[in-house]
Amino acid sequence: MPAPRTVLLTGAAGGLGTLMRDLLPAYGYDLRLLDARPVEGEPGAITADLGDLAALREAVRGVDAIVHLAGISLEAPFEKILRSNIEGTYHLYEAAREEGVGRVVFASSNHAVGFTPRPRGATPLSDSALIPIDTPHRPDTFYGLSKSFGEDLAQLYWDLHGLETVSVRIGSCFPEPTSVRMLSVWMSPEDGARLFHAALTAEDVGHSVVYGSSANTRLWWDLTSARALGYDPRDNSESFAPKLLAAEGELDDTNPDHAHLGGHFCTNPPIWPF
Repeated sequence: MPAPRTVLLTGAAGGLGTLMRDLLPAYGYDLRLLDARPVEGEPGAITADLGDLAALREAVRGVDAIVHLAGISLEAPFEKILRSNIEGTYHLYEAAREEGVGRVVFASSNHAVGFTPRPRGATPLSDSALIPIDTPHRPDTFYGLSKSFGEDLAQLYWDLHGLETVSVRIGSCFPEPTSVRMLSVWMSPEDGARLFHAALTAEDVGHSVVYGSSANTRLWWDLTSARALGYDPRDNSESFAPKLLAAEGELDDTNPDHAHLGGHFCTNPPIWPF
């Protein structure tokens, strides 16, 4: 499809939102920013909660597409996850449907399938050993559960209303990986922008689910569906491996924190501080 001109970026004050609001305009997008908190240095940004239906409807009105990054990104009590990630995502899809927005790019997470066993074996893995995109939902937290819900909601809105979505199961999008586990799931910010651009412009996506990472030597999952959108990852975490391996060593098969795709989210998840 032609590149959307105006894109609503939710969660624009967050870590990933901050990275994308710097990188996506280079692809020709006019970003409309929304967050529950003020977006520093962006006086035109919309400050509104996803529970504010009138403000959300106004934010959505007239945009060509939505990149939905808003919500709680760590574990939290179910009531908070329900309000922010589940009800908030539903409100966003309803606003998009009512305003005739054609496409959403939804920030899902590897934690939607976090209890999937971690691949083991040689590095790099053979194609047959990579985690496929159709692996069943196995959320590792209420947070991961909310991402499973978001993927299913996106499928429903495609089947019922023809609203297209690319659900991106993001690994860890930071300037550089900070752990040995992250060497396998890291997505550079630049590759993140490439993937979001591909998700915004690919033809006939219906509801597509893709993994979001760079082309890492230690990759755990299959990027075929992401590449089918036109995604061409250019970065690799391996340049960071010597330093991280010297500090932590290789992953330990006997360590419960290393047993599953979701890592320590399966055993002792980090808690949302707000």
